[in-house]
Amino acid sequence: MYTKLFEQKSLKSLSLKNRFVMAPMTRSRSSQPGDIPNDLMVEYYRQRTSAGLIITEATQISLQGKGYARTPGIYTEEQIEAWKKITKVVHENGSKIFSQLWHVGRISSSKVNGLQPIAPSALVAKDTNVYIFDGTANGDATFVPVEEPREMTGEDIKKVTAEYVTAAKNAIRAGFDGVEIHGANGYLIDEFLRSNSNKRTDDYGGKIENRIRFMLEVTQAIAEAIGYDRTGLRISPFVKLKDMDDPEILNTIMLAAQKLDSMDIAYLHLSEADWDDAPQIPEDFRINLRNIFHSAIIATGNKTPEEGERLLEQGLIDLVGFGRKFLTNPDYPYRVKNNLPLNEISDTHKLFGGGGAEGYSDYPFYTKS
Repeated sequence: MYTKLFEQKSLKSLSLKNRFVMAPMTRSRSSQPGDIPNDLMVEYYRQRTSAGLIITEATQISLQGKGYARTPGIYTEEQIEAWKKITKVVHENGSKIFSQLWHVGRISSSKVNGLQPIAPSALVAKDTNVYIFDGTANGDATFVPVEEPREMTGEDIKKVTAEYVTAAKNAIRAGFDGVEIHGANGYLIDEFLRSNSNKRTDDYGGKIENRIRFMLEVTQAIAEAIGYDRTGLRISPFVKLKDMDDPEILNTIMLAAQKLDSMDIAYLHLSEADWDDAPQIPEDFRINLRNIFHSAIIATGNKTPEEGERLLEQGLIDLVGFGRKFLTNPDYPYRVKNNLPLNEISDTHKLFGGGGAEGYSDYPFYTKS
């Protein structure tokens, strides 16, 4: 049962012990001030090293790129040194780990980082909030609306691209096996892709070929700096949250995938809608993407082991991402292999992060009663 899920898998130069991916999940546990990873995070990642590949929680490339309180960064020496403890313990336990590089773009507020957000265009994301911890919500997050962003200049685009490259180099210095560029879920790169959030009239806006330019330039620059085999990219063609409903997005993604295939990067990671009545990904989309993009494809979005195994058997994907199941079950592959019951979300779990070990690193491993 689940033969494919438990197969070893080569990811370019990396050898993964299985096809389980621990998906990125924002948990907001970094130490303050400075958004620095800490020993609590070391333990959290150590517990989940049964995954063949771990992709970290989204990690901002700069203070400007931060959109939520207490999320970690990878742009200061203190942050780099702290991440080294995490990569070391992951490698000691036989897993591989990529850093997810994040710039939130317009999904931010000056209440989070003291800065006006920046974006492709000066358009507010409607009905969209970010969170802070101000002590008014019994220790959990307080939500505040995003603010109007400033439209990025050409110099801003060059600066942010350079910040991505520096962050990628920092990740390699910190011991990561590679990086995943967060190009999904309404954040900066996704904002450039979509016609409803990108109203530019220069080389980065208008026709599809222009709207994919920023994504491609960032990916190329990172890959040239750290290696194409160490560079992955996350996209979310079917996710419309954060005011991202663009009727052209599927054509945009397919053109981008064609260009990315020619770069021969490590993988594309599909962030798929994971709520109960979410739209199913059409099989023809998966087939078309598989025909266009020949490196590894990861699919994440409330997958069951059965669905993951089927998609692997069909050759439509190469790795399966699991988020909440790894969150509540640090030994998730073991439980799948032995058909064991799963932990449920605990009463102490804070949905949007924050706090200490409760609902974070205190989920138990399976033991016989």
